[in-house]
Amino acid sequence: MSSTKIALVTGGNRGLGKDMALQLAHKGHNVIITYHQNRELAIQTVAELEQLKVKSVALHLNLSDVKSIPAFIVTLKDTLHSNFNATHFDYLINNAGMGATVPFEEVTEALFDEFLNVHFKSVYFLTQHCIPILNNGGCVINISSGTTRYCNPGYSVYSSMKGAVEVFTRYVAKELGHKGIRANVVAPGPVETDFNHAAIRSNPLMKERLASLSPLGRVGVAEDIGSVVAFLCSDEARWINGQRIEVSGGINI
Repeated sequence: MSSTKIALVTGGNRGLGKDMALQLAHKGHNVIITYHQNRELAIQTVAELEQLKVKSVALHLNLSDVKSIPAFIVTLKDTLHSNFNATHFDYLINNAGMGATVPFEEVTEALFDEFLNVHFKSVYFLTQHCIPILNNGGCVINISSGTTRYCNPGYSVYSSMKGAVEVFTRYVAKELGHKGIRANVVAPGPVETDFNHAAIRSNPLMKERLASLSPLGRVGVAEDIGSVVAFLCSDEARWINGQRIEVSGGINI
């Protein structure tokens, strides 16, 4: 595919998002990543992407503040014009998120609202605001979780929001199909990254338990996920639409 394609990966400075950005760059796509707090890490990721001979830019985006999205869109439009000589982009990957393991009985309204804003409300309205500058024939990929299919104690809020995102994705596919825009969900299983305070990486017993639940006998790594996202942004995946694709190694099958 042409290197003129442009992808926007939220939370693309680290973890799963970084690997998604790298895999898209390997396919020749230019990549805009967003970050919330770690600007230095975002700059490092941009440098890694540019080593792959693509254009890349990092933009700040705080998804806990839904009201900041219109201003972000203005910045995005300016960036497309100044850095890519473009008015539109092609692939929106809603990846950014936050993690916490909190028993249902201990969830506060404040925590609920924060997860609602980051994992669902901002995904909904960022997508809505991006559609006017998303090329016809492009695609939206929303990142969900294996825990919408099976239950992991302490994930009641996180997984409920991801469940909402999965329903939303089907509506995006239905309502934007006339523009040739596809929408799909990628739902990772347990992945060893720094997500949720590196819960899996820093807890060998948890890692061993989760690995034992998979027929393949291990937890995932970031590289297991990014390649699937990049595939869904390719012509080879042009007939995949409105689907939830779980990338979990068959955990709890």
